[in-house]
Amino acid sequence: MSNDTAIAFEIMPLIKLQTSVPSPNKADIDRILKDLSSSLASYLGKPESYVMTVFEGDVPMTFGGSTDPVCYVEIKSVGTMGSKTRAMSEEFCTKIEDALGVPKNRTYIEFADAAGSMWGWNGTTFG
Repeated sequence: MSNDTAIAFEIMPLIKLQTSVPSPNKADIDRILKDLSSSLASYLGKPESYVMTVFEGDVPMTFGGSTDPVCYVEIKSVGTMGSKTRAMSEEFCTKIEDALGVPKNRTYIEFADAAGSMWGWNGTTFG
């Protein structure tokens, strides 16, 4: 493994937010993504320079048979998030509700610890 690969192996967090609400303006999206990126790096104790964030608005979605505003979030990382998920869920749901108006009870978050061999970067994988 190269030094870059060894460093990234311990990093590689991703937070992907999909919501049914209309996309806010670019500056607001940038602010949301940067806030989530910083928070995720802090929770995982990893440099933000390896965190990727994704925002998709206007996604056709239902939850509980309703098309009221809803949000789905994926948080993935090589390694383990362990006991941090409950605190991350509380904070990220609050941030999403404040930024987009999607109630906490209409937001699902999927936390996934990825094996290094299941995550690719820079033309290789981490396992």
